[in-house]
Amino acid sequence: MRLTKFTDLALRAVMRLAVPGQESSATTREVAEVMAVPYAHMAKVVTRLQHLGVVEARRGRGGGLALTETGRRASVGWLVRTLEGEEEVVACEGENPCPLRAACRLRGALREAQEAFYRTLDPLTVADLVESPTGPVLLSLGPRHGD
Repeated sequence: MRLTKFTDLALRAVMRLAVPGQESSATTREVAEVMAVPYAHMAKVVTRLQHLGVVEARRGRGGGLALTETGRRASVGWLVRTLEGEEEVVACEGENPCPLRAACRLRGALREAQEAFYRTLDPLTVADLVESPTGPVLLSLGPRHGD
C-alpha cells in the first residue's frame, strides 16, 4: 500500500507540530521549508488539517500553527483513512471496468489487507509519532537556505 503525497505531507506536518518543547508556533511557510516541500502544497495540507480539527491557525503577531488536543490524540489510522478517502487499492470499476470483477477474489483480499494496514495504525497516536528519537530530530531541523 502506498500513501498519497498529500497524506505523507500531512503526517509530516502534524509530526512537526506535535513535538513538545517548541519555543514558538511554526508558520505554514516554516513547516514547508523544514520539510523541504513547496509552500503551496503545505498550505493545502494545513487547510485540510484545519477542517478536520487537527490543526489550528492563528493570524497576526504571535500567530502560527498549533496542533489541537484532538490532533495530538488523533489515531494515525483515522487520520490516514480520512486523508486517503475510501479508494480501494485496485480500481475494478470505472471507465474500463475489470472483466473479472464479478468473480474476483483478489479485490476482497486486497481490501482485507488494506484494512489490516489501517488497523495496525489505529492504536498509534500523533503524539506517539514524536517520541524519542523522532521528536529531537524534528526539533533539530531548520529551514534549508541556499541548498
